[in-house]
Amino acid sequence: MLPLAILLLSGAAFQPPPTPHQVLVAEHSRLTDLTTIERAAASGDTVLQRLAARAIGRTDDARWAPMLERLMDSPAASVRLEAVRAAAQVRNADMVLHNGRLPFTSEPSPLVRAELYETVGRGGSDATLVESTLVAGLADPSVEVQRGAARGLESRLRRTARSAAPSAATLSAIASAIVKSPDASVRHSLLLALNAAGHHDSTAIANGLADADPEVRRVAVMLGRVWRPDTSALVRWQALRVAGTCERARQHLADNSEHVRLLAIDLLGTLTCDAAPLRALARDSVHWRPRAHAVMALTYADSTRAAPAVRALARSPVWQARAWAGRAAQRLGDSAVLQRLARDANPNVRIEAVTTRADAVRALEADHAGLLLHAATLLRKGGVGASRAELDAAVRSFERISRTKPLRWRDAREVLLPFIIDADRTHMAYGGAWLTQWVRDGDPVIQRIAVEAVPAFRPSQPGTARFVPPLQPPPFPTEPQLQALRGATAVITIAGRGRIELALHPDVAPAAVHSFATLARAGKYIGTTWHRIVPNFVVQGGSPGADEYDPATPYFMRDEVGARNVRGTFGISTRGRDTGDGQLYINLVNNQRLDHDYTVFATTLRGLDVLDAIQEGDVITSVIIRPAARGGAR
Repeated sequence: MLPLAILLLSGAAFQPPPTPHQVLVAEHSRLTDLTTIERAAASGDTVLQRLAARAIGRTDDARWAPMLERLMDSPAASVRLEAVRAAAQVRNADMVLHNGRLPFTSEPSPLVRAELYETVGRGGSDATLVESTLVAGLADPSVEVQRGAARGLESRLRRTARSAAPSAATLSAIASAIVKSPDASVRHSLLLALNAAGHHDSTAIANGLADADPEVRRVAVMLGRVWRPDTSALVRWQALRVAGTCERARQHLADNSEHVRLLAIDLLGTLTCDAAPLRALARDSVHWRPRAHAVMALTYADSTRAAPAVRALARSPVWQARAWAGRAAQRLGDSAVLQRLARDANPNVRIEAVTTRADAVRALEADHAGLLLHAATLLRKGGVGASRAELDAAVRSFERISRTKPLRWRDAREVLLPFIIDADRTHMAYGGAWLTQWVRDGDPVIQRIAVEAVPAFRPSQPGTARFVPPLQPPPFPTEPQLQALRGATAVITIAGRGRIELALHPDVAPAAVHSFATLARAGKYIGTTWHRIVPNFVVQGGSPGADEYDPATPYFMRDEVGARNVRGTFGISTRGRDTGDGQLYINLVNNQRLDHDYTVFATTLRGLDVLDAIQEGDVITSVIIRPAARGGAR
């Protein structure tokens, strides 16, 4: 019997083709509108076929691989390219290894060949065949193809090297290519591959350390775990991170990069260096960021003198500083400071200080997603023995969130409901009657928890639970709305730092760009902060609660993967598939390990120096969307 995709496709060939916007809407529906995708795939129109292939890939559903196989045989390179990308996304990389597609040199388009190699690296099951294929790709005359093979090797080794070591021949070929390749992107990917394999090839490392590209030098430092003075703050931070000493940390307290200075402070503590510089930095007159890092470092280097510094920091007017004081107080076991901060006006401070079950019960009354999750997690970790008062408080909190908050407030409910179920087995206060109402909750995650706990709704066979369809995203933007965003830019102003100008990518991530522009025009980002700073990785911000869990949108955003996570790109942060909430992240370096999992919707045009300077607590003061000049839309 023919697969469903083939049967549907055969009928679609006799129907009129959809418009490109109709295909985008069908993709947005997560293929609940299959007919439109099939009509596009069967249309013969290369634009429609590319959109159809991308839509199939973004389902992450291998059932649609047969449709992709037909598109991979298209005479149009652009269609083949998108179909190969989609094959990797639906976890069917083996499809490109078989059916007569090897060797890839028979593919005339370098872009498609590059994608074939990268796809094989992401998921081919035959380890020997995959490695030999990728190594062969490094010898392709096209630099673009070499990049694809290098990305494939990095992806392969990152996923498998710990469980199945690559062959010596593969590692030797990678090291040789690092030395010989004229392309920085190839060298960068291959050094990452060696790092994933834990293979410290001295020649490759030496060449990397002398590279003209700071991204390559950074990875070489990471792989070799060696010290290197450098003009690039990216490299200096990495060197201090992997090869820091007390003397090197002291020398970098005056570095021109705040990322490096703060790391130097941290190392003075964790390496238990002479605490004199830390005591000087822990004074009230010092800016709160270095002061907070110094106080925390003192808890490692001089815990006796750290205690009064922690108490003083806990009185700071800056809530982020008080949050650091909470973390430091936990290290010292200072219950008096923790008790006071557990009642702080700012919920993020309370998160760092709520350590007892009584404090957690009080926190369940909060209107902050992160604090609610922290309180629920603390209670659930307590295991059996929850009191009736704790159970009642959890039920009240769960019902309040369910009644007054959008479905995007999933995290605390996902922890509270199992806690309630477990506690009620002891107290038998609510029972199945209360629990049954959540079997039809609007969030399928909550449904699943309820169904598994209610005998009457528990499926007789695995996989047959009666759930409503997965959460649907908000309505897709209209064609005029998308047209208005084509060629548009955004300007983000950060207090005390400057402006970052972005090019928006509505053709790659139309729903994400529209959501970002809608939030920006409504002023939703104004006053929000950058709350997560991970040097040489990302910064994250835009949350109204200044944390990972308080959403900027009331709905779950759909993933639109495809664009690469290169330095300076903006993406939508998530905590699982299709869980974006309008919070933003910026790639501080080339983060190819994030490719294919996160939506990238914009690229920095100007202001890389500004994004490099962003620190915890920096405030977004404006986000302006600038439409393309008349006649300049693309």
